[in-house]
Amino acid sequence: MALITRVARLFRADFHAVLDRIEEPDILLRQAIREMEEALGADEHRLRMLNHEQEQLLAGTRELDQALHGIEEELDICFAADKDELARPLVRRKLEAQRLGNHLSRRRESLQQARTALEARLHENRCRLENLRQKAALIGDEHQPESTDDRWSGPDVTVHDEDVEIAFLREKQKRARQ
Repeated sequence: MALITRVARLFRADFHAVLDRIEEPDILLRQAIREMEEALGADEHRLRMLNHEQEQLLAGTRELDQALHGIEEELDICFAADKDELARPLVRRKLEAQRLGNHLSRRRESLQQARTALEARLHENRCRLENLRQKAALIGDEHQPESTDDRWSGPDVTVHDEDVEIAFLREKQKRARQ
């Protein structure tokens, strides 16, 4: 039974090695980088859209606050003149504006939560993308053909003065022991 298990493991290992060579990991990694860049671009576009929508909501809230202030002044005038029939439609407009303000406030809060979550996801995905780029650079370096021209890349045989001094002291100590 143990022999069959070992042989099965051997075949699986060989099969996986063949698949790894067929798949060409550098090509797969570059494709993953392209897909991640596209996803990041889409998320960044979504974040810009959320920011724009939030700006619009803030502008709408400011306009609504100004309208409410105007309605308050008109209500003061109506009640001062004892014109209840004119005040009723203003009270209705005020209630509608307040409800719209509450709706805009809830929408801004949900938008802020969505923005925060999207910004966190963008940050995490940017880090992942950078890691993938670094891996791709490493794989790219491994697959670069070695230069066959050794005239310019010979071994470094430069001897520094400090190296000479240390070697001299070692030789001197070795001879002193003899």
